[in-house]
Amino acid sequence: MPDIKHFNPDVVLDDVVRVFWRQGMPTTGIQALVTATGVSRSSLYATFGNKDGLYAAALSRYIEQHSTPAFAQLSAAPSGLTSIEEFFAGLIHIRCHGEIAGWGCMVTNAHAGPECSDPTIRTLLDEHHRTLESALRAALATASHLGQLRPSVDLDTAAAVLATLAYGVNLRSRAGAEAETLTATVSAALAPLRARHRATPQEESPT
Repeated sequence: MPDIKHFNPDVVLDDVVRVFWRQGMPTTGIQALVTATGVSRSSLYATFGNKDGLYAAALSRYIEQHSTPAFAQLSAAPSGLTSIEEFFAGLIHIRCHGEIAGWGCMVTNAHAGPECSDPTIRTLLDEHHRTLESALRAALATASHLGQLRPSVDLDTAAAVLATLAYGVNLRSRAGAEAETLTATVSAALAPLRARHRATPQEESPT
């Protein structure tokens, strides 16, 4: 007789996300997932396949709920460098304050763990990275159009650097770095991109 689901897989998956996000994939046993969800091992496996399937589904859900909306907002923002500053400020606040402070980012944690060698996980991570870089490049293009960038800034290179910086913020916050330190690092990374201030006639006039 086929297994009959007596639970909502979407609700259960949200609980699974939190366990994997907090503890990481390698150190999470199936019993921890059973305890967190209240669903038996056999029912979890019947729905998601196995622990690897559970993790892949959870990572996909995390990206859908947390990364995709943030990247879409960054891509569409009209304020250029300000939108990038706000993106990093929001990232730092989430990573350093509140209930999930110190959990880092589930995607970044996956990049740093053995699970990244799984082809399914690798595909999710690569697509996430492309979307992150694309969102940052779009914001940089807006900044260039607004005259906020130095003319010499290469948008592709700058987007790649800032994407790597986002992973660094996630890792350092998980290690306990203070929000102020991370904010200062982001400011230092953005400073070389900014267009030089042009003095007004009043500023150029001798006193």
